[in-house]
Amino acid sequence: MKRKHISAAVVMAMFCGGAYAQSGTNSPYSQYGLGILSDQTAGFNRGMNGLGLGFHEHNQINFSNPASYSALDSLTFIFDAGLSGQLTNFKEGGNKKNAQNADFEYVVAGFRAFKHVGVSFGLIPFTNVGYSYSLTQKVGDDNNTVATNSYSGNGGIHQVYLGVGWQPVRGLSVGVNGSYIYGEYTKTVVNSYSDGYANSLTKNYTADVRSYKVDFGLQYTARLTKKDQLTLGLTYGLGHKIGGKPTMEIISNNAQTGVADTTRFPKVGQADLELELPTTYGAGLMYDHNNAIKVGLDYTLQKWGSVKTPFYETSGATMNDYSMKAGFYKDRHKFTLGAEICPQEYGMRFLQRVHYRAGVSYATPYYIINGQDGPKEMSASIGFGFPIVNKWNNRSILNISCQWVQQTAKNYITDNTFRINVGLTFNERWFAKWKVK
Repeated sequence: MKRKHISAAVVMAMFCGGAYAQSGTNSPYSQYGLGILSDQTAGFNRGMNGLGLGFHEHNQINFSNPASYSALDSLTFIFDAGLSGQLTNFKEGGNKKNAQNADFEYVVAGFRAFKHVGVSFGLIPFTNVGYSYSLTQKVGDDNNTVATNSYSGNGGIHQVYLGVGWQPVRGLSVGVNGSYIYGEYTKTVVNSYSDGYANSLTKNYTADVRSYKVDFGLQYTARLTKKDQLTLGLTYGLGHKIGGKPTMEIISNNAQTGVADTTRFPKVGQADLELELPTTYGAGLMYDHNNAIKVGLDYTLQKWGSVKTPFYETSGATMNDYSMKAGFYKDRHKFTLGAEICPQEYGMRFLQRVHYRAGVSYATPYYIINGQDGPKEMSASIGFGFPIVNKWNNRSILNISCQWVQQTAKNYITDNTFRINVGLTFNERWFAKWKVK
């Protein structure tokens, strides 16, 4: 897709009538690459702004590092589901516009299958595409013709995974998530004119992904003192082609004559184009003091710089083939610092059992717009894990967090998103053996 400058007019024109997006994003930045990359984290991670590569919780599912599954309780089955609601403010210069949406985020489950072996499975998001805006300007002819360029898109990629974590020796765990990724997106650009005799031009970009994804994890915990330990977490995501058969369709239409001319790419006889996933590396440290204070640092590198993207460009009146090209992506680096405090997990007082969480992150862009870097991302969150205590249940947790995310790039829109995340972790004792006296 040809890169367009996102101007102030976009802000004033987008989301008219309070449009509600189902994709999980309203951002015009989602038109680039595979869309906005989702935070692939559960409710407890989100209170720490996604921190998790070094965490291994006995009562929470941490699918950001599959090695953590080996720490799941042996007598329980854990079910975790989450949703979010968000308000986004778009700003450029003195122009501002708000948009809102809500999204069902994830549903996952986990249990101890064998001694030192944990299993998890679930449905989580991978990318989101959702935007709609337009630009208008006068052509400058005698008829005062107005040209309108409209941009819209929707869709995204989802991920169903099955993971296993195993602790072969004390302190060392390894794991793997095998995933099926699926989804489609449609991105449309319409160039139209107020003069009905002028041809309108519509460009449709589509892709339909059906592929796999594999992620490996490792965690090693070193005991420092009787009450202190340090965990190193490492992850590796396999980079490969995921198909998708990206296509482009150009339709030239004249409203007066009703004549339409359609050109499709790839052309007949050409091989199908293929989307790609980058190789991903992650490393995290988590310091644990007496299971009451946990502080961690994560770093993730996604090697987008070596990935190609489908791209169409013109040279004068000549139409070139829609093909895979390099130079539109760059490596993405993300740093996250966070902490959790739980005074006494099994304390007698309610406030002693609450989990208090906070985290901050910084991420570089993974795509390039008009030769310059896309938006960098800064974010912060606070969260709480409230124990559910009644005569039937004292192990489940309600995770609530508030998050602020800012995307900003030079000469482009700045968007500030305020998000509420709610996750409910059902943790029930299913596998206890009953004894009859």
